[in-house]
Amino acid sequence: MLQLDGITRSFGDRRVLDDVSFAVASGRLTGFVGANGAGKTTTMRIILGVLAPEAGTVTVDGRPIDAVQRRSFGYMPEERGLYPKMKVVEQVAYLARLHGFDRRTATDRARDLLERLGLGERADDPLESLSLGNQQRAQVAAALVHDPQVLILDEPFSGLDPMAVDVVLGVLAEKAATGVPVLFSSHQLDVVERLCDDLVIIAGGQIRAAGSRAALHEEFGSTRYEITTTQDVGWLRAERGVTVVEFDGGSALFEAEQDAAQAVLRSALERGAVTAFGPQRPTLGEIFREIVSEPDEDTATETAQTTEKEMAR
Repeated sequence: MLQLDGITRSFGDRRVLDDVSFAVASGRLTGFVGANGAGKTTTMRIILGVLAPEAGTVTVDGRPIDAVQRRSFGYMPEERGLYPKMKVVEQVAYLARLHGFDRRTATDRARDLLERLGLGERADDPLESLSLGNQQRAQVAAALVHDPQVLILDEPFSGLDPMAVDVVLGVLAEKAATGVPVLFSSHQLDVVERLCDDLVIIAGGQIRAAGSRAALHEEFGSTRYEITTTQDVGWLRAERGVTVVEFDGGSALFEAEQDAAQAVLRSALERGAVTAFGPQRPTLGEIFREIVSEPDEDTATETAQTTEKEMAR
């Protein structure tokens, strides 16, 4: 398990991370979401040791991380950093060799991984000849080729079509299944909701929510219910404790506490057949909007500029 406890970091007089604490469980895909300037990339750089926290600790399985252990981490930055004129397989194999694999083993690992990511036929092409989506797959291969024990991915699904997302997810899920903690950030909330096991939501440098998808849906679920019957449900408007949000003949969306909702169901069954009934499940986007407010453009820009200046020192 990857664990962050009390991580704090400032750039100048701006506190970018404020007592950030969360866990990335072994064998699970954890989605890390937040608006621009929220602190996601800074958090990842601290995990990787690129930046040092002013306070707090990062541990794996309860032990502090040293430079040797961090060499076993896999990292995919949001910015593409591979050599554009180098053959894809040669580049991925080269990165494996930097982690101690011999030339033949490194090449075999690179080709196998590129095949699994759907790039087998393009393995001997220069990176610059690939589409942006395929370059993204190559970046994922570069992060995985040395068999990392912790995997950190910054926007891994950016630029991928739905089929490519499924391919990459399959490879990441296989890696997680071996017991590796996998943390990935993304602005694509619908993709995160579909793919991740756990969620961490950050805003203004603070963790606003963390837990499994089911737990967050339970915690932030609304009191809205949907009902579809074979009869007109206009009678709902007169039900005690019920507020009708949408109404269309035999279907309705309404707000009510659980007891009142169950009373609605009983009344509907007395009047005829009920073909669908249940709570309306909030999307991750709705949960996100409930928990945090988007930073204004000036704040996000200032935070990004401060981070870039600090990283350039």
